[in-house]
Amino acid sequence: MLYRTSNPHGGDIYEEKTVLDYSSNTNPLGTPQGVLGAMSEALQNVHHYPDPYCRKLVRAIAAFEDMPREYILCGNGAAELIYAYSEAIGARLAAEVEPTFAEYALGLERTGCRVDRYALHKDNDFDLDDGFLKFLAEHRPDAVFLCNPNNPTGRTVRPDVLERILDFCHRHNVHLFLDECFIDLSDNGVSMKGFLKAHPELFILKAFTKSYGMAGVRLGYCLCSDGELLEKMAKATQPWNVSMLAQAAGVAALREESFLMKARELIPAERRWLKSQMETLGFWVCPSAANYLLLHGKPNLHTALRQYGIAIRNCDNYRGLGSGWYRIAVRLHDQNEQLIAAVRQVLGKEQ
Repeated sequence: MLYRTSNPHGGDIYEEKTVLDYSSNTNPLGTPQGVLGAMSEALQNVHHYPDPYCRKLVRAIAAFEDMPREYILCGNGAAELIYAYSEAIGARLAAEVEPTFAEYALGLERTGCRVDRYALHKDNDFDLDDGFLKFLAEHRPDAVFLCNPNNPTGRTVRPDVLERILDFCHRHNVHLFLDECFIDLSDNGVSMKGFLKAHPELFILKAFTKSYGMAGVRLGYCLCSDGELLEKMAKATQPWNVSMLAQAAGVAALREESFLMKARELIPAERRWLKSQMETLGFWVCPSAANYLLLHGKPNLHTALRQYGIAIRNCDNYRGLGSGWYRIAVRLHDQNEQLIAAVRQVLGKEQ
């Protein structure tokens, strides 16, 4: 648990009453019933230790991703794998973009690694461009951390840009950490997993948190062809780190193909509607390919919405952002209407 340490993320709905949580960008459909049923069934066996090798889960992931089992390591959420990876690679200098997910730098800083950052800019919708390659050539990091789609911008990296970054890392013996936790809920997101066999320097992070609404379960996994690296990561985690309930939930989730397809159909339409509504209310909204939107406008909006029981992600702690920046999840239409109605109230623009 956190002890006298600030929580830099969304999803903290426990101190104040929250009716709608827009600060956590998980699947708008919630958690599949098949997952809840599998966890309920697994309860009868909780007197046993969980499988320390996650055998059944690894087989299910291998089939789902069409990857060898040897490429897979499971963890207690994606966050555990970020910290284990940071410890295992032992980098002295890493590169990332800003803004991006804060946990990469937190994991790296624990190991004494310095982090150099390449700034993304609002005037080009926070897109990662070829200038990043020049940045890498000048800084020569031991590791590169990227998120695709990026969190909090929702922007995807063009495949040709990713391939050039991967080629740079391959030629210069640089680790490439690629977070694809949102790719299954993005518009035509293209995974880089097809490059894993030929590129042991490539590491891909995935999680059940977003796609299957399992944030409270804590279950993530990674894909990498570097077996020695995965062994080092395994040694950096505790035994039985993935609970029996989490393993059962993961196996069940990977059977929920129609659930995932339904979410992919819902998200683009609701995202367009939310973007249009927020722009009408005077906010700048970053074009997104994911299940969330980054926006800029009225300071302290997150505080004002609390009186309506609505939580949004205040992004003033993201490097490269500041006051008035927020991230909102894409939810169901009736929920999205409640959010917009509350924002109108806060802005004094009631219909």
